[in-house]
Amino acid sequence: MSFIVIIPARLASTRLPNKPLADLGGKPMVVRVAERAQQSGAARIIVATDHPAIQAACEQHGVEVCMTRADHPSGTDRIAEVARALNLPADAVIVNLQGDEPLIDPALLQAAAARIGAQVPMSTCAHPLHDVADAFNPNVVKVVLDKAGRALYFSRATIPWNRDAFAQSKETLPAGYVPLRHIGLYAYRNDFLQAYPALQVSPLESIEALEQLRVLWHGYPIAVHVTDAAPAPGVDTPEDLERVRQYY
Repeated sequence: MSFIVIIPARLASTRLPNKPLADLGGKPMVVRVAERAQQSGAARIIVATDHPAIQAACEQHGVEVCMTRADHPSGTDRIAEVARALNLPADAVIVNLQGDEPLIDPALLQAAAARIGAQVPMSTCAHPLHDVADAFNPNVVKVVLDKAGRALYFSRATIPWNRDAFAQSKETLPAGYVPLRHIGLYAYRNDFLQAYPALQVSPLESIEALEQLRVLWHGYPIAVHVTDAAPAPGVDTPEDLERVRQYY
């Protein structure tokens, strides 16, 4: 499976200013993310940004970078602009890797790309949840699958709801009940990526604040690769940044 990784990176961050340029062992975070992506076997890795400081950092370290408009509502729209600018073919497989994931498992990128096919224009990843606190945490997004491993629904709620067991107790997860946590890594076939920004925002997406529900609401399938282990968390806070700095 040949695929391209595009890394959207914006300088603005309310909790961690200048996050993509944060130093990790002598290199900016966005460069570390690109280096991680190189281990996935991707044919090409491109950083998509609207800020010249990120462009300069990438060029200094030999990372391909593409400047985009500054007014994109999401990273998905940003990578769609890059794919158009590069005139990528309709069937090109593009992995959307966030610029704050310097510890991402490269195998996940490859696995997500491998799920794309003629009938499957989008894919993502998930892993089993074993912590009861995570299962009931609305900041932990859950997904339920059909028998073919495609998403039926994503929710901040606890799904599937174990009616009988939870009627008795919510202190522990019942035996045999393993909800899936969604991992925010996506792959797209380019023709769908170009169509996505024009799709009407769905009521479900607005209620749950989950962009991927727009895809399901419009009837497109999302394949889900399930990995056994939880991936290393991304960098959202100063505490996250310090933890990743210690790693490097």
